[in-house]
Formats: sequence, structure tokens, C-alpha cells
Amino acid sequence: MSELPKTFDPAAIETRWYDHWERNGLFRPDRPGAEPWTIVNPPPNVTGSLHIGHALDNTLQDILARHARLKGKDALWVVGTDHAGIATQMVVERQMAATGEKRTDYSREDFVAKVWDWKAESGGAITRQLRRLGCSMDWANERFTMDEGFSKAVLKVFVELHRQGLLYRDKRLVNWDPGLGTAISDLEVETREIAGKFWRLRYPLADDSGHIEVATTRPETMLADMAVAVHPDDARYTALIGKQVRLPITGRLIPIVADEHADPELGSGAVKITPGHDFNDFEVGLRAGIAARDMLNMLDARAQVVQTADGLIPADFLGLSTADARKAVVARLKDENVLIPHVDKDGNEHDAEPRTIQTPFGDRSGVVIEPWLTDQWYVDAATLAKPAIEAVRNETIKIVPKTWEKTFFNWMENIQPWCVSRQLWWGHRIPAWYADDGRVFVAETEEEAQAEAGDGVALIRDPDVLDTWFSSALWPFATMGWPDQSDPTLGGRYPNDVLISGFDILFFWDARMMMQGLHFMKDVPFRTLYLHGLVRAADGAKMSKSKGNTVDPLGLIDRYGADALRFFMAAMESQGRDIKMDEKRVEGYRNFATKLWNAARFCQANGIVGAQSPAVPAATLPVNVWIIGETIQAVQAVDLALADYRFDGAANAVYQFVWSRFCDWYLELIKPTLNEDAATQPQHAEETRRVAGWVLDQILVMLHPFMPFITEELWHAMGPRDADLIVAPWPEVDARSIDQQAIADIQWRIRLIGEVRAAKNELGIAPGTMLRAYVRDASAETANRINGAYTTLRKLARLEEVSMKPAPAGAAIQIVVDEATYIIPLDGVIDIDAERARLTKGIAAAEKERDALAGRLGNPSFVERAKPEAVEKARTDHAEKAAEAERLSAALARLG
Repeated sequence: MSELPKTFDPAAIETRWYDHWERNGLFRPDRPGAEPWTIVNPPPNVTGSLHIGHALDNTLQDILARHARLKGKDALWVVGTDHAGIATQMVVERQMAATGEKRTDYSREDFVAKVWDWKAESGGAITRQLRRLGCSMDWANERFTMDEGFSKAVLKVFVELHRQGLLYRDKRLVNWDPGLGTAISDLEVETREIAGKFWRLRYPLADDSGHIEVATTRPETMLADMAVAVHPDDARYTALIGKQVRLPITGRLIPIVADEHADPELGSGAVKITPGHDFNDFEVGLRAGIAARDMLNMLDARAQVVQTADGLIPADFLGLSTADARKAVVARLKDENVLIPHVDKDGNEHDAEPRTIQTPFGDRSGVVIEPWLTDQWYVDAATLAKPAIEAVRNETIKIVPKTWEKTFFNWMENIQPWCVSRQLWWGHRIPAWYADDGRVFVAETEEEAQAEAGDGVALIRDPDVLDTWFSSALWPFATMGWPDQSDPTLGGRYPNDVLISGFDILFFWDARMMMQGLHFMKDVPFRTLYLHGLVRAADGAKMSKSKGNTVDPLGLIDRYGADALRFFMAAMESQGRDIKMDEKRVEGYRNFATKLWNAARFCQANGIVGAQSPAVPAATLPVNVWIIGETIQAVQAVDLALADYRFDGAANAVYQFVWSRFCDWYLELIKPTLNEDAATQPQHAEETRRVAGWVLDQILVMLHPFMPFITEELWHAMGPRDADLIVAPWPEVDARSIDQQAIADIQWRIRLIGEVRAAKNELGIAPGTMLRAYVRDASAETANRINGAYTTLRKLARLEEVSMKPAPAGAAIQIVVDEATYIIPLDGVIDIDAERARLTKGIAAAEKERDALAGRLGNPSFVERAKPEAVEKARTDHAEKAAEAERLSAALARLG
């Protein structure tokens, strides 16, 4: 047994133990015959670095993986990274720009080769950071979404879906990033509030009988307007439905159509429809019978004005940016006297009304995103969604927390076609080849496409690549070797037992894995989907670099250790609720680790070593019988909480047991047995050492999923072991081993000692002061307990006598435990009058602050207008002052 250093230093043990686990293959699934248990890690971007969200997500996964391993299961945690098409291409292009190069200086093949070189040298920093967090992943089988086997799966899925009519090419609106020159997903769109304007325009009727008024925040798009919509029940416009208006500037005639998209309560109730540049307008256009191929597109890939199909846009508008086109269009509308001025409250006229506009930006490029009409590849998501919806309805897939089901169903039942093509060079290139006559050949290889097209037919491959979410949707089975794996169950590893992810990728990743897994594997990809919340700043605000309120988890690990950060994440994770970052609590869990460390040092100093067997030891002393029962209950509480994915419940159960039961009470209660009584009753000391060693072992096993580093260190420090803690057996406990009478007896001692200590503290009496107690109304059971606990009460409560005689007259503390009242005389111990004065003054001050805060919280103006963090602080302060007043009042009442 190696003696532990006096000070717990996380940095001294973390790297050593992680290297040991990985070097010895202890993360590998290697238990033939054991029940397989599998979880896949949401693959982080190969360009990424560990942020606080990753720390939460991976901590929760590791807790489940380590728990399954301890339970004897053949646990596999699949790890890998996503090729992150846009992000990775941007990183490499920035590096090239620093040396004066650009992507187009190279052939596509040479540029892709440079990306692979970058990955070999710099990619995957996040995987090293995951090791620092303690993640027990199967690094021996690390995957990458662009590796050869995975890429084969991606191509097969694309081709199969196309053959089945579930993947097709179509012209639709997409989120277009003019800065990157590619379509992007909704997840890559960041909505910001910007100062904008609201223009009102007159569109003259074609028969010159009047005009119709429309309003817009984007007047430049009127160059591509194709209709004006009014609500079918809006009596103001019933007679105009079917008529035409003449567009200003271009003179084009467009119809007035009836559509419920137009809200009679907003503006004039008439809406200009530009189906080529607005998602809502696109749907209105389709309902009005305008085919996508006929919709007008007035912008190019750089968001500059181009000529539309009718050729009516004036030449001086062509080539303008959207911002410049807006100015030019507004000026022309004024010239044509169709711009309705806005009159402010002072009677002054302006071209437009100031408005705050919700505007989409590319999260990477930082430019305004344009809804853009273009040809892309789409997946028939509505068809693939149906089996996934049914799987959640019949609970073949269980979503935890269940409250997310409504959101899931609402999105899935209204799902739109999924755009899966991206205009990049880095990624899975779309396996489609085009002939000059317009035919398209989709195949896994160019040879297969050529064979299908026939000899002599020149083919050109589609230049686009696939959305990274398309490939990551295959993660649960492509990482297992599909399609080469002949066993459809992939060796018992499919479906996965559970998937853990943030709720923000429920539709981008989780739902798409359900679709693809059910379609290709004919089974769900995971049995349970656990959705956790976001980690927010201490004031509840969302973290963002622009706000400067992000938290570096690696910095927290440097300061407090990985175990403390992990335990914080688990203890704060309450079934999907957002977590408020609180560094003080992380520090508190570092103190918890230190307390456990010191408890182990106490055990070492008193001859307590690790148990020889995981079996529950025999015990006769009430204190030992009690701690065995408490241990069994703690094990059961942790097990049940993890089974229900109550991470906070599991963490808090083991925390309370370690801190309050084992460290604060058990080790205190056994000191007399290990010291003063050891010479006269050695058998009691030996039993106690044996029980204490067993309990500490169970603590280390229970705590290991949450705090792997310190527990492994202490496991080996407590004596020779046959195996590492990471693969030790989880405690096998039986509730029938619990002696309820022993538990009740020791809990009585704890309550009495605790009450005496609290009373002393409230009255300013030194903890070591010996006092006398006189008991009134004690039952026979209580009397027996007092007689059996004489040594304990003297040592821990500092009661030199507990008498059944009547108490002497005078001031005294009165403590009630169960049916009995304990009267502790105070004459000669403290100045009673001075203490009464002190307590009375303290009560008055606390009540004054309490009532002032209550008044503030009762003021609707404060609650509604103050910052949320100010209201929350007022509530916290009110609760603290109310508790203080109550505590001091109780102390005053004790004086009699």
C-alpha cells in the first residue's frame, strides 16, 4: 500500500492514469460472452476544439460507458471525427491565403490533397482534449467520416436512395451563403437583429383602375416579384383576386392571388410574392401554380443582380450588390411616384419606417444569407420520416426527457425535402455523372456510370459534395463496418443502447440517423435518445464569443481537475434543463475530491486497506451494520438514477453518501473503536477496519463513472489489486442485508450529536466545551440508546453526562429529538443576557432585510422590468435572510 501525499493534486495523476488505461486496451470491448453495450459519440468537427458543450455531452456519455463496464457489460464507445466540409475547407483556405495562395490556384485533386495533409498535421486536436476529460473511448477503432470504409457506405446510401426514388435533383430555394458560394443548413444560419426599414409601395392595377398597396423590408426583390397575395376572406380585395398589377420599373404584369399566407391584420393585408427569394413566397408560388423552373431568380451566386428570364431588369441594375440594388430601386420607385412616404410622430416624411429586422447570417462567413433558387440534390425526408415517427410513437425509440416528443412529432410530420448537396471541394463528392444530352447516371463508381451510359458517351461528374449531416446520419452503422459487415446486427452492436446529444441537433442529426437506420438496417439506430440542455453563462445568458462569456473547459481542468468538472456537469444535468455555469461549484467539487482523498489518508493511517472480496462483510457493531445498510442504499440509488438517466440524482446520491454519511459521520463514529477501544476490544477494531475498507471500495466503484482519475488512484493506493478499478465489479448488494434497527439507532445518534453541535454554534459556545444534559420524557428505547452510546456522545457531542434526573433551574438549551427533550444548563457557560440581546438584534436586522426584499419582489414593476439576474438575486437574498431570521429565532427560543 503506497502512502498518499498530503495534498490532492489532480494534474499529478490524470495523464498517468489515462495513458495507463489506453496503453493497456482497457477501453476496448474485450469480454467474450458478456452482454454488448454500445454508444456512439456525436462526431465533433475535425477542426474543432473542446468547448463546454462538448464537456457536458461527453461527460454524460462516459458516465454511462464506465457504469456499463463496471456492470460487467462488453462496453464499446465509438469515437471519431466529422470531416466538417465547410469548416475544414475554410481553415485550409485561410492558411493558403496567409501565403498569398487561393484554392483556385490548384486543381481540385491537389487542393483535396492539401486538406488531407492538414488533417494529418493539425486535425483532430479535439480528440486529444477528450482524453484530458477522461473519455473512455475505443481509440483503437477511431473513425473519420471521410475514411475509405465510411465513404463506401455514404456512396452506397446515395445510390440506393436514388434508385428507390427517394433522392432526386430539383430546383428549390436553399439557404445560400454568397461568401462561401454554397448552400448551407439551417444549423449554419445565425439570426441577428439589425436596424432596417419597412417600405410601402403602390402597385398600379393593369387596367389603371387604381392600385394595391404592399409593404416590404426588401424592396430590391420586387424586380423578381411574380404575384401579390391577399387573404381569400379579406373583403377589401375580393374583387381584385385574379386581376393583374403592373410592376414599377420592369413593367411586368403579375396576378393578384388568394392565399392564407397574407395576414389581413398586418400592414395593408396585401403581400408581394417573390418565390425565387423568400421561403414563404416559394410555397405561395407553388400553390398559385408557378412551377419552380419558372420562378424568377434575380441574384447570382455572389448575391449580385443578374438578368431574369424575362429580360426586363434595367441594365444599370445589373451587377449591383443587394445593398446597392436596394438604394437604386428605392430611388427609381420615388421617381415613379409609387413609394409611399412614412410620416413620423413629428409629421416629418421619410422614405421608410425604421424597423428592427431579424436577418440571417452565415455563422462562418458572416455575410447575409440569401434564399436562392437553384438546382440541388434532395432526399425525400417525408417518406423516410414515417418509420421514425412510428418508432417514437410505439417507444421502440424512447426520447428522454419525454417532453421533447411533441417538438419531434411537429417537425417530423411537417418535414420538408432535405437539401444534401454543397458547392465545396472537400467532402464526399456526389456520385452522379452528366451526359451532354441531359441524362444523369448515378452509380458508386465512374466505371459503373460509364457502363450504364454506354461506350463513347462523354460524362462529367457532378462537382458538388454531400452535406456532412448526410454522412453523419450513417454513423451508428457505418462505423461498425456496414456495408461490408455481412451480419445485419453488426455483431450485436446495432442498435446502440443509447444516444446522447444536445437538443439543438435533434433534427439535424438524431432524426436523420433514425431515418437512415430504419431504412437501411430495418431497425432503430438507438433504443434511447437522451437530449441534454445547453450550458449557459452564470446569469443564464447563452454563451457566445461575441458576448465574451464563453468558458474554456480545459482552463477549468487546469484549475480544478477533470474529475471536478465532470462531477459538476453530472450534478447539474437535470433531464434536459439548461445548466448555468458556476465556477464556484466546480471548485466545490474539487473540495469534495480533496475530502475523499483525506478520508483515504485517514483510512491508511488507521490500518484500513482495500477489501479482499466485493461481498458484504459480516458485522456486529451497530455503527458498522449502519454504514453497510447506508452503502447498499446508496448503490441502489445510483443504479436506479442512472437507469432513468437522472444524472443529477445519481451524482447527488453518491455525493451525499460520501460526504455526509462516510466522511462526516462514519469516520468520526469509529475513531474510538480504532483508537481507545482497540486494546480492550481488538475484535471490534478488526471488524471496523474490514467494514471501512469494504465501504471505501464501494465508494470508489460508485464514484468512478463520475470521477475516474481520483478513484483509480485511491483504488490502487489502498492495497494490492487483481485488476484496475475501471474493470472492477459493480457492487452486488441485496436490500435484505439492511438492518433497519441498526440504521435507526445510528441515525438517532447522528441527530442528537448534530443538534447539540448546532445549538453550540448558534450560541457561540466553543465546540470542545463539555456540557451536561438532562433528559425528559425519554422512552425505554431512547434510554437504552443513551446507555449504549455513552462513549460516542462524550467524544462527539462533548456531553460529559446524560442524566435522567430533573434538570436544575436556570437558563438552558432545549433540544428535542424524537419524543425526548434534552435540557442543557447554560449557567456559567455563557452570558445569557448578552446572548439574548445579540440574538434579538440579529433577528431584527435579518427580518428587516427579508421584508425589504419581499416588498421589492412584490412590486410588479421591479419583477417585469429588472434584469432576470437581478430578480433571481433578490429571490436568493430573500430566502437567505428568511432562513437566517428563522435560525436566530430558534436559537433564542432554545434559551427558554
